[in-house]
Amino acid sequence: MLPYYPTNTVRALLDTDQVTDATRQALTERLQLPPHQPTFFSVSEFALLQAVCNRLVPQDNPSGWIDMASNIDKRLSEHKYDGWRYDTMPPDEDAYRLGLMGIEESAQLIFQQEFRNISAEQQDFILKAVQLMEAPGDTWKKLPADRFFEELLTEATENYYSHPLAQEEIGYVGMADVPAWHRIGLNQLEDREPKRIG
Repeated sequence: MLPYYPTNTVRALLDTDQVTDATRQALTERLQLPPHQPTFFSVSEFALLQAVCNRLVPQDNPSGWIDMASNIDKRLSEHKYDGWRYDTMPPDEDAYRLGLMGIEESAQLIFQQEFRNISAEQQDFILKAVQLMEAPGDTWKKLPADRFFEELLTEATENYYSHPLAQEEIGYVGMADVPAWHRIGLNQLEDREPKRIG
């Protein structure tokens, strides 16, 4: 038996009294973001970051494409941080620039092409090598490849699943954050919860 989530689950909930104003505003803004021009990365760095993010979190969402790279660029442009970093890692701005340089260098050394021009399987090969600290290139002597991979994967994933379209794709309704659980009884579901089918 699989859970069934009605179409537009998240977007429909945004119009109800089950979502607080702050959550509604944040998710609505994410739905309405205009196309982004990079302000931290160069055009080529940004295009590379987009390609990497699209391999780390491949998208097949009929509702729309979620631009993870834009959120990373915006965060770095605004000098926002999560308040900590590994002691072996440089500041985020330097880590991202070095890490992208390292990915490009490894692609050139292994496939003699830019990362964006190689196949998806070859891109995955490069990223796996970075994750396992097996990627070639002098850049990785300055930056711990595994830590950079971890940080990039984490941020890409956070940006993806904090978007309403991704939440809708998996039927996540936890953003309905007005306290309401006490209204249901044993073996009952809220209207927003998935029904079992099959």
